[in-house]
Amino acid sequence: MTITTRAAACLVLLLASAGCRDDAPPLLVLATTTSVGHSGLLDTLVPAFRVRTGITLRAHLVGSGQALRMLERGDVAVVISHAPKREAEFLARNAGWSYRKIMFNDFVLTGPPADPAGVGGARTAREAMARIARLDATFVSRGDSSGTHEREEDLWRAAAARPTGSRLIVAGQGMAGTLRVASQIGAYTLCDRATVVQLAPAVSVQILFGGDPALINTYAVILPRNASPAARRFAEWLCRGPGRDVIAGYRVRDAAAFTAWPSDREGSRPFDLPR
Repeated sequence: MTITTRAAACLVLLLASAGCRDDAPPLLVLATTTSVGHSGLLDTLVPAFRVRTGITLRAHLVGSGQALRMLERGDVAVVISHAPKREAEFLARNAGWSYRKIMFNDFVLTGPPADPAGVGGARTAREAMARIARLDATFVSRGDSSGTHEREEDLWRAAAARPTGSRLIVAGQGMAGTLRVASQIGAYTLCDRATVVQLAPAVSVQILFGGDPALINTYAVILPRNASPAARRFAEWLCRGPGRDVIAGYRVRDAAAFTAWPSDREGSRPFDLPR
């Protein structure tokens, strides 16, 4: 064997051995709703899970509808979603896939401090949306098949009206981007409470209405039938392991941002509620 041939053979063996190393940290690819990211919770979950398990989470922040499509295509290993109607349709197509509620918070209606539509004086979410529609006030919609957009559409249907024409602006962005657009133009929008509180110093909007049971916002972790051990471990960590304490302990400006799903409440179906 010539020196050149021998060197080439050694190089091949070296590269092969490097490619076969099994000491690289495991990677789990997750698609999660933007509110989990923009509220800051994801930045707490990722390192806590890695410290506990050695598994690194790589997250895609997308609307729930897109997250479910990514899981169905096999682009990601696990999903965190908050769109019950889309989840129900998804599970009907994928019987036997794992679905478990992990936490909840609530949606709120935000808007300009002057509140020209009088949203703050409404008694129900339906009435609040009706007031926005009646004034034909400007409203910024996610418009992206996300869980927030799904709830917004439910509320417009309940109100039997919505702003017309250019008064209904489709941001086509995540939660933080949508909230910033609403702030810039002095418009109303629907947002999860945690993201509003997280971005409060950077936006000129106020929480004007909340607390209606119709605004409860539930989150679930979803796995395919053939889920990887890492994906199953992540779901278990969130549902019954230390992840519950991470969720319960996460705070935004001294306020609890999410509540871990009650251990005594059913949470295996999209429309299950925590209370």
